[in-house]
Amino acid sequence: MDFCKEFNARTAHIEPGLAIPTQIQISPDKSFTFITKTPPTAYFIKKAAGIEKGSGKKGHGTIGTISVKHVYEIAKIKHTDLHMSNMSLEDICRAIVGTAETLGVKVVL
Repeated sequence: MDFCKEFNARTAHIEPGLAIPTQIQISPDKSFTFITKTPPTAYFIKKAAGIEKGSGKKGHGTIGTISVKHVYEIAKIKHTDLHMSNMSLEDICRAIVGTAETLGVKVVL
């Protein structure tokens, strides 16, 4: 019950139904710590492109587009994740472009 209360308090600012990756560590004495991360990159790309889901087949048609500005904004958000904080924004942008291509979303200038 304590976990639920703390999790709800930390995620109160996030829209309901949004998937939030969470890493939980539970100790033998039943105490816990947890880290919440930002939503998956694909979520941000689909939202920016205005699509419901990806193409399903990598490289088989473009179903949407996003701008380089969108990629940079997503990179700034993802850079706040602990596991990505040591990466440069340029490296994160490259990863985002790769994810966009996988979804069938083209990055335009």
